[in-house]
Amino acid sequence: MATFALIHGGGGSAWEWHLVAEELRGRGHQVVAVDLPIDDESAGLWDYADAVVDAVGERQDLVVVAHSWGGFVGPLVCDRLAADLLVLVTAMIPVPGEPPSDWWGNTGFGHKDISDPIGLFLHDVPRELAEEAVRREREHVGMAYGEPWPLEAWPDVPTRFLLCRDDRFFTPEFMRGVVRDRLGITPDEIDGGHAPMLARPKALADYLTGRS
Repeated sequence: MATFALIHGGGGSAWEWHLVAEELRGRGHQVVAVDLPIDDESAGLWDYADAVVDAVGERQDLVVVAHSWGGFVGPLVCDRLAADLLVLVTAMIPVPGEPPSDWWGNTGFGHKDISDPIGLFLHDVPRELAEEAVRREREHVGMAYGEPWPLEAWPDVPTRFLLCRDDRFFTPEFMRGVVRDRLGITPDEIDGGHAPMLARPKALADYLTGRS
């Protein structure tokens, strides 16, 4: 059985993974999900990674799963721990030396109106659950945004990318190009929006455990 380290995105928390965690534990796997120190102004990218590393501890057979902004953190965890696989779920893909604040312009992301978070990020999540996710949002502040991504190269670990075909934030057309240009791989694809862990937890767990 594997140990899944589940890394949330910007403004999020470990809570976002609770449905997937339940699915994975029900299949006999271990799950680690922590709140990254996104609300600590003094926390840098290595502090984010260390929060995950400390929680994993001595667990083996590690699969690191990073969502959205967590794409800046997942590879750092793989640099610190012996991971069998890194899975990026509709995630940002950094390059060496790139601060997260520069990613948007460097990739040609453009501007998105984020005034309706449910409509943009959670449109396919059950309404009550989507509203709970919005209530649980945390302010993402601090030095990690402007800090250059510290690795000199992508970690030597097998990497997969899961693209969501109905994502209104990181649209499939945009992300297919980013994945091709930055990882040189073809992404896997599922239906759904930007938060499959809340909208389609069983389907995401199936993918993570190799059943889809």
